[in-house]
Amino acid sequence: MADTSKKQSFLHGTMLLALSTAVVKIIGAFYSIPLKQIIGDDSFGYYSTAYEIYTLLLLISTAGLPVAMSRMIASASSLNHYREMRKIYTTARTIFLTLGFIGTLLMTGFCKQLAVWQQQPDAWAAIGTLGPCCFLICLMSTYRGFFQGQGNMKPTSVSQVIEAVCKLVVGLALALWLVNITTIGAYPAAGAIFGVTASCLISSFYLNRCFRKAYKEMPPSCEEVSSGKDIAKGLLSIAIPITIGVAGLQLLTVLEIGVYMSKLRENFSAILHTAEFEHLFQVFGKADAKDAVQSIMDTQKGIYNFTQKIFNMPCAFITPITISIIPAITSQLTLKNQDAAKSTGESASRICALVAMPCGIGLALLAEPITRLLGGYTGEKLALATQLMSVLGVCVVFNSLVLLTTAIMQAYGHEKLPVVNMFVGGLVKLAAVFILTGNPAIGIVGTPIGSLLCYVCITVLNLFTMRRVLPNPPAVLKNMFRSLLAAALMGATAWGTWKGLQILLNGSVNALVACAVPIVAGAVVYFIAAIKLRAITREDCLLLPKGEKIANLLHL
Repeated sequence: MADTSKKQSFLHGTMLLALSTAVVKIIGAFYSIPLKQIIGDDSFGYYSTAYEIYTLLLLISTAGLPVAMSRMIASASSLNHYREMRKIYTTARTIFLTLGFIGTLLMTGFCKQLAVWQQQPDAWAAIGTLGPCCFLICLMSTYRGFFQGQGNMKPTSVSQVIEAVCKLVVGLALALWLVNITTIGAYPAAGAIFGVTASCLISSFYLNRCFRKAYKEMPPSCEEVSSGKDIAKGLLSIAIPITIGVAGLQLLTVLEIGVYMSKLRENFSAILHTAEFEHLFQVFGKADAKDAVQSIMDTQKGIYNFTQKIFNMPCAFITPITISIIPAITSQLTLKNQDAAKSTGESASRICALVAMPCGIGLALLAEPITRLLGGYTGEKLALATQLMSVLGVCVVFNSLVLLTTAIMQAYGHEKLPVVNMFVGGLVKLAAVFILTGNPAIGIVGTPIGSLLCYVCITVLNLFTMRRVLPNPPAVLKNMFRSLLAAALMGATAWGTWKGLQILLNGSVNALVACAVPIVAGAVVYFIAAIKLRAITREDCLLLPKGEKIANLLHL
């Protein structure tokens, strides 16, 4: 009964986080898409550069500690050791806030140096404005780790929605105001990103209120509590390997930006003052001759950053699965139930595949109508966005596999092994980007190709490692295969519908129609195929709210 409860808690938590993620992504679309139109590709590139540096510092601060805190609290919670849970929280909070303060100091104090390092000097204002978020996110992570370790995903879910709403309102309002009063691209980007800082501040107040109530309601217990020093060692022994792996990969990604920007500069400088360059410059914008190369580079980077935003949307739905699976499996392993842990891992694989497969295949095959609608691109900008999005669509599938398999190994206590796999994948990515972007015929398209090679490499290594070290590993690929077949049928339907519309309407298809009709047709086929192929089991449905009715309705 306890095992069923733990698995049910995992699925309930996943559903709650997935629902909040859906709301956040819808709000995010209302933010990112008009934001690019408001501030332009150049400023959107500055905005993205600030986010990339922020992500690196944030990962160093919070990549491993939330996982470590969640695992340790899950283990203590499964044994009803409430005194230990309190001690884990207070120790983790001290570590979190120290790291957050350092990250904030770096971003605000060295914003201009960081912008120059990224070869986008005008990004300094956005970087400095985002700096306080490092401290605020670390504060929020202590609260979220406390709740997630107990399988309570509601505070995390609600706080994410609060963040998204505040970012939308404050960010767009400031961006619009600054665009109208200044011609300097750095300031609208900073105004837009201030919405993120404001949203983190408001969300942290909400989480603090939830935490104070839950902390007071925790019952007393009389177990012997570990010392703060021992808890800190336990937290860091889990967190440091994870942080090294994730932050190391992110550091390689930041280095990759410098590599491909440098290679693009070489490519465009080599054709400066030629007819080919004049054509490109007319497509991507005009400026003084000395700024021509930088203008084209910034524009192409802005287009790439925008396609990455689309890529991140489906990937964000995998995160709820990984957040929920770690405490669920940890609790089952604490109670010595290997079969329940394996079953939870396989349920997570099926749910992951239900999301990742159709999204990845859909983005790859419908890259042109999607980027045309969401990005407003035409001509050669559309051609570039289509190439980038097609590769990133395939990346969705393999990135999801990386996230899932890494979370499973972390839950089993093998957090050090994925570190090596991530580092190897990161080196593969960096080498591929260096080689491919240096080829003028490939250019910036070599960057997502490098990402794809990276994710494929890590996936293969993770699957091999799981088979080698886990006593009863979940059958990840086997449980994803049925969703892959259903997604393949969906992809064929969606692509055929899109091509059919082009033929019937002689190529003059409205952007919304060209995107929406194939997606709806593909979604219907996928829903039917997923049920007929039994991509999700009756057992999974029974663990959901109203699960028996859902299972009967779907004839499972």
